[in-house]
Amino acid sequence: MEGILLFLLSWPASAYKKMRNSLQFVWPGILCLMLLSFEYEVETKSTIEACNSSDSCPSLLSYLLPWDSKVSEIATRFHVNASDILASNSLFPITSSSAHQILRAKTFVKIPIFCSCVDGIRRSMSTVYTVRAADTAASISEGYGGLVSGEQIKILNSINGSNPLRNGGTIVIPLPCTCFNNVNNGGTAVYMSYVVQRRESLSSIAAKFGTTISDLKAVNGFSEPTVDPGDIISLPIAACSSATLKWYDESMIVPNGSYTLTASNCIKCSCQPMDITMRCVPSGLAVPCYNLRCKQSNLIIGSECVEHSETACNVIQCVYRGHRGGKILSSMKNSSYLQCPDNVCHRRPSCWPFSAYSEDPFGMSPKTSSSLPLPVSKASQKTSAFNGRLAPFLINVLQIFLFLKFILYFLI
Repeated sequence: MEGILLFLLSWPASAYKKMRNSLQFVWPGILCLMLLSFEYEVETKSTIEACNSSDSCPSLLSYLLPWDSKVSEIATRFHVNASDILASNSLFPITSSSAHQILRAKTFVKIPIFCSCVDGIRRSMSTVYTVRAADTAASISEGYGGLVSGEQIKILNSINGSNPLRNGGTIVIPLPCTCFNNVNNGGTAVYMSYVVQRRESLSSIAAKFGTTISDLKAVNGFSEPTVDPGDIISLPIAACSSATLKWYDESMIVPNGSYTLTASNCIKCSCQPMDITMRCVPSGLAVPCYNLRCKQSNLIIGSECVEHSETACNVIQCVYRGHRGGKILSSMKNSSYLQCPDNVCHRRPSCWPFSAYSEDPFGMSPKTSSSLPLPVSKASQKTSAFNGRLAPFLINVLQIFLFLKFILYFLI
C-alpha cells in the first residue's frame, strides 16, 4: 500500500490533470458495471387472499419456462402429475411418450395446484425443492419463473448466514394462489396467479385472457390500473362445474379450455370455451372401461341423436353421471326445440331401439352399432374376416355347379 502511495506522489501535476479528464468519460461506465455486479431484487406486488378455514380449492399458476424442459421435469419441479399438466394445457391424447415431450423456453404453461389456507392466507406449500451445489435463493426463484422471490424462500426456510443452503437439503417453495370461493361475477371460476412480464399492462393482460380491466382491478383490489414487471396478479378463468349436473358423489371444476380425466381415466370431461359447458366423453385411452353405453339405448356417453316430430325437434343425449364402485353411471337426457340446433348430428330417426338390445350386468348392449364403434377383440376380428371370405367362396362354388349341370344337360 505504501509503495502505491509513493508511486502516486511521484506523478507530475500534468499527469493528474490528464487522468481526471479521462475519468470523467470512463466513470459512468465503471459505475454501471459496479451496479450490475451486485445481486438485487426489485420489490413487487402480489395479490393475497385472507382465509380462516382449512379447505382448499383448484387453482392455476402461470409459468413461463426459463429454459427448455420436459413435461416430466416440470411436473417434478412443482410436485404435480404430468397428466394433470397435459390436461390443464389441453394437450391430448396422453401416451407413454407424452411426459417426455420437450417444451421450449419462454413457453407459457398452466400448472394446476391445490390452494390451501396457511397461517391465515391462501398459498400452496406442497412444492418441495432439493438444493443443488451451485444454487442460490435467486437462482431457485428464477427456476420457478418469478412465482416466488429469493427473499420469500429465505424467510420461509430460515436461510441465513448461520443456516445456508446445503447441497442435497430440501426446502419448501411457497407459491401464490387464490380461491375467492371459485366464483367471479356470479359464475364459476378458477383463479390463476399470473406473473406480469416486461412491456405488459393491465389492458394487454385483460385482452389476452378475455376479461376486462375493471374486473382485474376488482379481483386484485387495485385503485389504479397499473402493474409492473414481476407483479403477481390473480386472473379469473371461467370454468365449468359439475354442481348442477346431478352427478353421483363427485364434484369437479374444469377451467375453460382444459379437460380432466375421471372414472379411472375412462372419461374425459372438458370445458367448452364457447358456451362454458361441461362435455364428457370416453377418453379412448388404453384402460379397461365398462358401462360406456346408456341402458336400453344405442348411444354411448357423450353421443346424441334426434327425433323429429311435426311440432318439435327432440335431442336425446347419453350423459355422464359420475362413478361408483368401479361402475360408470349414465342416463338419457331429453331436450326439445322448436327448431333443431345447428350443432346437432342427424344420425337416425329413432333413438330408442328397445327390442334390439337386451340387458346385461354392465349396462352395455351386446350388439354394437355401426355408427358407434367400440373396441373389438382380435378373436372377433378373425371370425369376421373368415365370414367375409366364406360368402364369396360359396357363391363361386354354386356358380361352377350350375355351369357344369348346364353342360351335362346338353351332352346327355
